[in-house]
Amino acid sequence: MPIELLRMPKMGESITEGTILNWLVDVGEAFDEGDILVEVATDKVDNEVPAPMAGIIKTFLFEKGAVVAVGEPIAEFEKTAAKALKNDKHTTVEPEVKKTINEPVSMSTRELKKPAIARSFQLPSAAVYISPLVDSIARKHHISYEELARIPGSGIDGRLRKSDLAQYIDSGRPYKFAQPASAPDPTAYRIPTLNLDKGSGKIVEMDRMRQMISDHMVYSKHTSPHVTAYVEADLTEMVHWRNANKVQFQSDYQQKLTFTPLFIEAVAKAISDFPMINVSVDGKNIIVKEDINIGMATALPSGNLIVPVVKQADQKDLLSLASEVNRLSQLARENKLKGDDIKGGSFTISNVGTFGSIMGTPIINQPEAAILATGIIKKRAEVMEGPEGDTIAIRHMMYLSLSFDHRIVDGYLGGSFLRRIADYLEQFDTQRTLKF
Repeated sequence: MPIELLRMPKMGESITEGTILNWLVDVGEAFDEGDILVEVATDKVDNEVPAPMAGIIKTFLFEKGAVVAVGEPIAEFEKTAAKALKNDKHTTVEPEVKKTINEPVSMSTRELKKPAIARSFQLPSAAVYISPLVDSIARKHHISYEELARIPGSGIDGRLRKSDLAQYIDSGRPYKFAQPASAPDPTAYRIPTLNLDKGSGKIVEMDRMRQMISDHMVYSKHTSPHVTAYVEADLTEMVHWRNANKVQFQSDYQQKLTFTPLFIEAVAKAISDFPMINVSVDGKNIIVKEDINIGMATALPSGNLIVPVVKQADQKDLLSLASEVNRLSQLARENKLKGDDIKGGSFTISNVGTFGSIMGTPIINQPEAAILATGIIKKRAEVMEGPEGDTIAIRHMMYLSLSFDHRIVDGYLGGSFLRRIADYLEQFDTQRTLKF
């Protein structure tokens, strides 16, 4: 039978290489067309590579962990007729031991994700290193793979040897009903012990709220991989409309018309367009929130920040938003916010322009997925395009920055959402009335 090559498949326009995660077949094992032979990872996704035709694996050209260019051969197999030599999923033939161009393939030390073992044995949560000899002894003594995973191995990379298993059986199988111990995660972050010179001076003990803020911020940065995107928005039309109507607004409704409710209005619209921003993470699940509850970072008299929440912001008109923003801001200044006023947020706005900052890189308010910072609105000379050509005009410009959790929000979503907020601010309807 002719020898065929299994190649690293193309997995996207910008993908040039892949990493072999696991071989799901053994050397000498028969497979049918469409069977998954190997798992491959790229910097974007993981892929399963199916068999292009029926055959028998002859040799691996690369082992687990190897990074291989797209189109490069990764294994050799012998083409067979469909279902040939495949009466059982784990039927194998004696492999021909062959040194490849990269490294030798050893059946006795390969890591198998789907070992050739009786169906009565259950697979553990992690891959188990076995050899055919250990496999045979395990079946003879009815030792499950969960139990095998608990046995310390003396082989290379902690792999089980025949002597390890024999000694374990002779000692009465002490780990038969034991739970596997959790090994320390070598990739986990550990705070280094550094003898830093912190200097000397007056000692000011953090108050309880400052300690909570400190813990919350450290937790957020440790939990969420932060990415920050920036856009610039021309708020000239909005600024002119507000300046022309704020006195009448307060006269008619006894409410101040600040920029905050206008920002919340635009953000709520953008969230409705991009609901996957309005989410939180629960383990391996993403919770898409039904309500759009927008928090607004507010300073307390002590200088600490708190985030009161405007509930169901997308269902409120401008008057309702202004009234709620003013109510929460006043309660914050008086230290009278209640528990319900700061609960249930799904997205947060931090107006760093209040302090004169041009822009900021805010930290995500957990368990939310993103936070928006609005900078100072500043007059600048800008080039304006028009029917008569380019002109220079004085415009009211503002930078917006969005920090988002890259675990669940990719660059396209984050950037598109931020741009949509800017669009709503720039396309402000200057013909709107103050009748509510």
